[in-house]
Amino acid sequence: MSLDKSPAPPSARAAVEQLKAYSAPLEGRRQMLRLDFNENTIGPSPLVAQALRNFSTEEIAVYPEYDGLRDALLKNLEETGCRPGLKPDQVGLFNGVDAAIHAVFQAYGDAGETLLTTAPTFGYYSPCAGMQGMTIEAIPYEGESYDFPLSAIQEALAARAPRLLLICNPNNPTGTRLPADQVIALAASAPSTLVVVDELYEAFTGDSVLPSADFTATPNLLVFRSLAKTAGLAGLRIGFAIGHADVVDRVSRVTGPYDVNSVAVAAAFAALADQSYVDAYVAEVLRARDWTLQALQDAGVRSHCDGGNYLLIWPQRPVAEVDAALRKVGILVRSMAGKPLIDGCFRVSIGTTSQMQRFMEAFLPLEQ
Repeated sequence: MSLDKSPAPPSARAAVEQLKAYSAPLEGRRQMLRLDFNENTIGPSPLVAQALRNFSTEEIAVYPEYDGLRDALLKNLEETGCRPGLKPDQVGLFNGVDAAIHAVFQAYGDAGETLLTTAPTFGYYSPCAGMQGMTIEAIPYEGESYDFPLSAIQEALAARAPRLLLICNPNNPTGTRLPADQVIALAASAPSTLVVVDELYEAFTGDSVLPSADFTATPNLLVFRSLAKTAGLAGLRIGFAIGHADVVDRVSRVTGPYDVNSVAVAAAFAALADQSYVDAYVAEVLRARDWTLQALQDAGVRSHCDGGNYLLIWPQRPVAEVDAALRKVGILVRSMAGKPLIDGCFRVSIGTTSQMQRFMEAFLPLEQ
């Protein structure tokens, strides 16, 4: 019997060979109640739908153009309470915030350097650090309320001067919130550390650092924003990084010239022009969140919620059983199995009140 002597493919970099890629079960989700990935659950503004219907074949055939999009974002930020005065060169455009996260690590992370973050938090930070061969120091949230480990973070910044500090605020999945003044103080205390604040869920809390940030005084502060969670553009992948122009420039250097596609650009213009839609959606999610928390409390179900359009639930049955049972009736939730501190619970995204009523009608019988 002859042995297969086909040559092996070339190895990747050592850091990549050791990497466990971030993955999420995203197939087969359409036509189901999507309470698993914190998306907008009703779709984008009618202005977005109209912009996509009007998209021409000529626009498809040419490379994307970005003129005016940064200005449109800045105008929107000013109208929603952020301090005026930011310039277009302080805004980076990315193929979703995932791409912005990756670019930050490519631009600023190097082998042997340290990423300082918290645990548990968004799962994509660690693979990006691993791609660069970085050391990851993840400090756990504190207590049953998952308080931000401020003292431990301050000590780590002072003792080790990590290359990057990444804070998801409010944090996914615990909802933990850190006041803006404390975020800015952390950046001011560690000028050699790039402090990145992931604000994808800020609209549901109002804790943004942007109204009070001074990127001249703290040029090591960078803020992520997205149109996925509120404006409903998750499928089109567009995200923003906002900070000192030099930092935005360095992060943008490691991306392609046309990473953000023309359809996403057209949708972003339309979404930014309809802030009233976003405001109404956020208000409905907050009403639904209050209703759901009260219903869980009335049923004696352990849950946790602080910020964001999601909450954590500890079911009496194994999470895998609950996940499977809900999936059978067309409802998706996200198991937190294996996550530090919260193993044994699942995260449920908050949709509209009627959607959460449907969820509770399916979930509560599983507790009996």
